[in-house]
Amino acid sequence: MNILKALFGGSEETPEEKQKADEIRRFDMFKYDGVRAAKMGQTDYAVKCYREALKIHEDLEVRDYLSQALIRMGEFDGAREQLKVLAEAEPDNVAIAVREAQTAHMQEDYQGMAAACERAMGVDKDNALVHYLYAQAHIGQGNAVVAVAMLTRAIALDGNMIDAYLLRGRTLLDMGDTEGAGEDKEYLMTEARESEDVLLFAARVERAKGNDATALDIYNKVIEVNPFCVDAFRERGAIKYDKGDMNGAKDDMQTVLELAPEQVADINGDYSADGVEHKVRQAYSNINPLGL
Repeated sequence: MNILKALFGGSEETPEEKQKADEIRRFDMFKYDGVRAAKMGQTDYAVKCYREALKIHEDLEVRDYLSQALIRMGEFDGAREQLKVLAEAEPDNVAIAVREAQTAHMQEDYQGMAAACERAMGVDKDNALVHYLYAQAHIGQGNAVVAVAMLTRAIALDGNMIDAYLLRGRTLLDMGDTEGAGEDKEYLMTEARESEDVLLFAARVERAKGNDATALDIYNKVIEVNPFCVDAFRERGAIKYDKGDMNGAKDDMQTVLELAPEQVADINGDYSADGVEHKVRQAYSNINPLGL
């Protein structure tokens, strides 16, 4: 560039211009090195690059990248600090509030989650995802009735929102409303019957209604979909135990012990002939039959 300036009579760059150009070069280097590192799964290095870029000058896009990287690393407090800066700069950006709510949910900070949802609803009151997240916040705070109302509104806004149907159904079942939960189960079994979560929910609804045979069939399907589903083995075993099928209950509990021994307290896995009934009874004595 200096040669061109000399040829055409231009002046050389001033020290200030050189410093500015160097800052731009270094900022771009750190920013795009961070982007490449993130795409390659090198999240630690990406975070370092983004932080170095921000030391050079402020950039909301870099803060956005940094928040996402911190979330992937499980550094939720740091991510929320970045999201706070982004929210102050762009108060009408619903996506930022949504990410903050989702991050708060991972921290089980339901009050902070609710606050983020309220900000988002102030911008877009007809956003189905925001209503769904707000429902999760209410569930976390023990407000099941309000959560159901929020989920019903989310479904009205987006009739294909499977997650909202599933969460509403689970909440209704937890409240003891088997009829309401059953209605959501029927929809889900029509629209997403291959989903492990949907099948597990459907089995629990049938169990709550006393339809043990149907529940057993559905638990079998869950296990076909995922042979490592601890909940399905545990809950299927509970039905077998209640029906007097001690061998079936023993086999399912043995599988639970193998897959997740920490979930069954005081059971050592020694199923000798003399101790089978006692150990299975001990294993199932504290299990909620609905899996709730």
